[in-house]
Formats: sequence, structure tokens, C-alpha cells
Amino acid sequence: MTESAPDEYDSPWKEAVERYFPEFMAFYFADAANLIDWNQAYTFLDQELRAVVRDATLGKRFVDKLVQVTLLDGDEQWVYIHVEVQGTKQMQFAKRMFTYNYRIFDRYDRPVASLAVLADENPGWKPDRFGYSVLGSETTIRFPVAKITDYHDRLEALLTDHNPFAIVTAAQILTQQTRGDDSFRFQAKWRLIRLLYERGWDKQRVIDLFQVIDWMMRLSKELERQLWQNIHELEEHGKMQYISSVERIGLEKGLEKGLEKGLEKGLEKGIEKGKLEAEQNTLRRQISRRFKTLPAWADDRIAQASRSELEQWLDNIIDAPTIEAVFEPDNLTH
Repeated sequence: MTESAPDEYDSPWKEAVERYFPEFMAFYFADAANLIDWNQAYTFLDQELRAVVRDATLGKRFVDKLVQVTLLDGDEQWVYIHVEVQGTKQMQFAKRMFTYNYRIFDRYDRPVASLAVLADENPGWKPDRFGYSVLGSETTIRFPVAKITDYHDRLEALLTDHNPFAIVTAAQILTQQTRGDDSFRFQAKWRLIRLLYERGWDKQRVIDLFQVIDWMMRLSKELERQLWQNIHELEEHGKMQYISSVERIGLEKGLEKGLEKGLEKGLEKGIEKGKLEAEQNTLRRQISRRFKTLPAWADDRIAQASRSELEQWLDNIIDAPTIEAVFEPDNLTH
């Protein structure tokens, strides 16, 4: 069996949570979602969150979101969303939730709702509280938890649910179930992609969710080529250019060029070039979003970077206090 690339969870979860936050809340935390006035704007406050927890040394942080929302009763509150996407449990997780919660409260003097999605593969690990008592004084936090393993026996129901996070959850489960079996993963991934077209969603949603699925469910190069051929034929038959036009991946151009020339080498180069351009564009967007600017010197460095450098910088941007710090090696160690 050809070895496929390591599975990735971090970036696709970040993008999905931010792009489809109301659906995220409705799927995993319906009770809380029903208390929020979704007719009012909500704001992600990632920079504010980093300022609060920058010096926390309680394990690596994966997806941390601080969101300001308006409740149906008219009160404005901070909602702190922590999405845990690590494949193995962390003993310090509940303590970290506790620490972030009180630090945010201390800084802003506002109520904070801490929520967690646990995507590890340990069904029995479901931390939902942390606290201590001493000399008659007690301090405790309890927080709602959504556990991906709880959905394993509902996989078929997920595949008929039109909430985008049903697809994200199904992709997470199938990524775990197909690890080490590329043939099984190919069939599962192809099924999920077909579902995107069958939903009748708008083009941007199809593209966004494809990116989540594609980033999670890595395949060997041979099966990746077959998948793109399938996508190409599906879109030609349906006369729609959705996934093949996605900005993140220039794979379709590489695929078409490779097929026309019949050159295996040309095809692989097109795929690799597309992935490189995808990571370059992702980093440009993240810097522009985080720092509200993309200096020419930074754009030049991105354009000349290797894949390994881009991956390091994408990791760095999570906590880098300045644009310059993004481009430093090993920016932060958790």
C-alpha cells in the first residue's frame, strides 16, 4: 500500500468554525445556540484572545475562538469557543479551559461561556469540569462538551443531515476509521464529495466543505489523481465548475495539463505546484486578516518560500504578536 500523507485536523476545523459559526453552534450546542440572537452581528476576537492567554503554558492550543454575540434577551456577552481537535487526549485540557475562562473574565469583566468539541479517539475521555477547594473555599467550572466518538453510531444519519458540521463530523469519523486503508478512504472521501453536490448548496459552501474534507482525508498520490479525475468527470457531466475552480488548489490545471500531455511527471508537478500556491494564498489571507495588512516584503517571502517554510509560518501565525514574528523559525513552543 502506498503511504499517504499524515492526517490534518487543525486548519480545516479553524476555517469551518469561523465560516459557519451559527451552524457550528446549532449542531454541537443547540441549547446555547437557541439563546443567541443570530439576527445581530457576531464578532471573532482572536487577537484579544491571544493577548489574554499568550503566556499560558498548559499544552499546545489548536483551535481557540473568542466570539462576541448578542443574546435574545438583549445582553451582550463573550462566548469563548475552544475546539479541541487533537487525536489524543490531553491531561491538562480541563485546566486549560478553566484558566482561559477566568483570564478572559478577569480582563473584560463579562460572563464567559466555555464550550469544547473533543475529536480524539478515546470514548471514555470526556472532561467537562475543573476546580479545587481549600479551607472551605471552592472554585469550579463546568462546561458543555461535544464528543465526536458519540456520533460514530450515527454516521448514516450524519450523511443525510444538511448542517455543514454533520459533513465535517462525518469526515472526522471516516478519517479515523480509514487510517491505514487508502482504498477504503478513497471510497469514503468520494462519497462525501458527491454529497456536497447533491445538497444543492451554493458554490462557495461546496468549495469550503470540500477544503475541509480534502485537508482531513489525505490520500496517496495515485488515488488523489483518481479522485480528481472523478471530480472532473462529475463536474463535466453536471455542467458545473465548483471544486475544480477552488482557489486553494491549482490541482485541476495540473490534472488537465498532465492528462493532455500524458506525462506522469508533469501531473505530479502540477499537483505539487497547486498545493504550494494553496498554502501561499492561505498564509496571505491569514496575515491580512490578523494584522489588517500584507506588506510587500512579506508577500515576497511567501512567494519564494518552500512548503516546509510555509507550514512553519502557518503554525507561527496562531500566536505571533507581529508580522515579523510569523517568519521566525520556531516562533513559539507550547
